[in-house]
Amino acid sequence: MKVNTIIEGNCVEVLKKFPDNSIDLIFADPPYNMQLEKVLYRPNNTKVDGVDDEWDDFDSFNEYDDFCTAWLKECRRILKDTGTIWVIGSYHNIFRVGNIMLNLGYWILNDVTWYKTNPMPNFMGTRFTNATETILWCSKRKEAKKYTFNHKIMKKYNGDKQMTSVWQIGICIGEERLKGEDGKKAHSTQKPEELLKRVILSTTKQGDVVLDPFFGTGTTGAVAKKLKRDYIGIEREPEYIKLAKNRIAHIKEYFKEADWVEEEKEKQTRVLFETLVKEKFIKVGEQLYTKKTYSDTAFVLSDGNLQYHNTKGSIHRIGAVIQQTPSCNGWKFWYIIRNDKTILIDDLRNEYLNAAVAPQNGGI
Repeated sequence: MKVNTIIEGNCVEVLKKFPDNSIDLIFADPPYNMQLEKVLYRPNNTKVDGVDDEWDDFDSFNEYDDFCTAWLKECRRILKDTGTIWVIGSYHNIFRVGNIMLNLGYWILNDVTWYKTNPMPNFMGTRFTNATETILWCSKRKEAKKYTFNHKIMKKYNGDKQMTSVWQIGICIGEERLKGEDGKKAHSTQKPEELLKRVILSTTKQGDVVLDPFFGTGTTGAVAKKLKRDYIGIEREPEYIKLAKNRIAHIKEYFKEADWVEEEKEKQTRVLFETLVKEKFIKVGEQLYTKKTYSDTAFVLSDGNLQYHNTKGSIHRIGAVIQQTPSCNGWKFWYIIRNDKTILIDDLRNEYLNAAVAPQNGGI
């Protein structure tokens, strides 16, 4: 399977030649089936350059559904168990696509809303301006838990704030928009590189293979190259392939984020509350408090449970009872008072861990 290449042909037929479980990430920007029913004009009488391409023309919903089922089925087969797929669409098609994906066994992880900061107006004035598209991010199956998600990288990319599922990005305009020999836009639905940058940066590692079965003018390949990922594109239109190859060949610089590496999660040694009681870091009979009012108190029992009025249970269960919630992290909920100071019991756990590690390091 050759990478960093564009394969010309019908995506379904080409996908059938790929081996099972061979692709790390798939980004699919399929036809939206959104042909305009009549010519539209702006208020200044200029014609709206909408989507009227032959590749977006389907005779019926059934024909479109059959097409989507065929390529999505093949994509699921070739996707690694650790891989994920992104499929973008508008209100014209995304609900049909999502239904098909669920029926095929995919599991939706997020529905990301692309909020266009510069959307095309509704020139007829008959509807709200459509300013969003939806991207479904899915794993191969519900049980697939080891997919790549670079949480810390995306937090860093987003100014040290956890990124939400609403992405404010302008549509592709200006120098980024590829033009044909006639000076007009080469592709009616070219996506901005920023959109693909977030997709690829968040869900791949350097050297992973990114597949785009509807490659168009090569935005996926261009961004993959700039992030030091490998790509494979499938495209049936020769003029798009020519533009994509030229675009990618002229890339000279990488994104600075290309070398960012997701830090591994720190593995915290498991310590039971019962252990702290046995080691006398917390004494039997001591009171634990909730910090808000200090009015809710519980007593520590010898078996590591708490007694709260007539209820007995773990630090987590009693915390959930007090908050009237399904669950509670008791380590972050309960406090103890020592020398007139309020101490989170999680801090006592860390103190115990540090004391346990010190002898192993020669007492340092």
